[in-house]
Amino acid sequence: MKKKIAYLAISLVFVLSALTVGVQPAEAQGAPATAQAASATAPSASASKETKDSTATEAGQDSLDNEALMDETMAVDSASVAPVEEVGFHKALKTKFIEGNAGFMSLVALALVLGLAFCIERIIYLSLSEINAKKFMKDLDAKIMSGDVEGAKAQCRDTRGPVASICYQGLERIGESMDNVERSIVSYGSVQSANLERGCSWITLFIAMAPSLGFLGTVIGMVMAFDQIQTAGDISPTIVAAGMKVSLITTIFGIIVALILQVFYNYILSKIDHLTSQMEESAITLLDSMMKYKLTRQ
Repeated sequence: MKKKIAYLAISLVFVLSALTVGVQPAEAQGAPATAQAASATAPSASASKETKDSTATEAGQDSLDNEALMDETMAVDSASVAPVEEVGFHKALKTKFIEGNAGFMSLVALALVLGLAFCIERIIYLSLSEINAKKFMKDLDAKIMSGDVEGAKAQCRDTRGPVASICYQGLERIGESMDNVERSIVSYGSVQSANLERGCSWITLFIAMAPSLGFLGTVIGMVMAFDQIQTAGDISPTIVAAGMKVSLITTIFGIIVALILQVFYNYILSKIDHLTSQMEESAITLLDSMMKYKLTRQ
């Protein structure tokens, strides 16, 4: 809208200047003709007629010139008012990254990259650890009740995940008392839980670091603004805006990074909780199956 108003103003200036230039030659050419007619000793009707005709011709020529100039101005105006090209998201993000002090913003970007690396690693590990625990325990219970303990152990060895691991540890002590079997399952279950949560502390670190780096950028931007004010010796909106812009951009990017990592972290916690509940249910089912197996053997 502002560009259109500016272009219209320029067009009006061109039209007014063209009109002024067109009128001045007409007056300059009409003045000698009038002087000639006044200085003539015998006024002639044909001379005055010729003067009027020449004046009318010049006025018509001036009007045609003005119309041509207006048409050209409008054509230039319509050609120059081109649609503004939309800036892509990647380019806008890159621009804001540079405006927020690229050297300092690199720390925020590094926190995002490292945090996402740990998140992706945990998601892959937890996804590979998930199995159909109910079907697995149903097949395992059938083998135990049929007396095929070695087949049950082979099934646990061939199956990935913490559920199969704790079941294998329990089957390794099937000949011992139930108290020893339960302690073994509980102890190994705590080890598997620790493996599931491995690396999550680094994710929480980067979640805390990202907004902290953003707030640090806010403080640095304010300091830069006051330094520029002190150097200039005047409180100018332009000087203050430069430092404030750096501080706000770093804060925004820090909060965005923390939000992204927090979403991934909550998803990881939900998968850990799901696997932990599977481990607990499977441990109870295994203890029941082993108790039934021992009762049938007595």
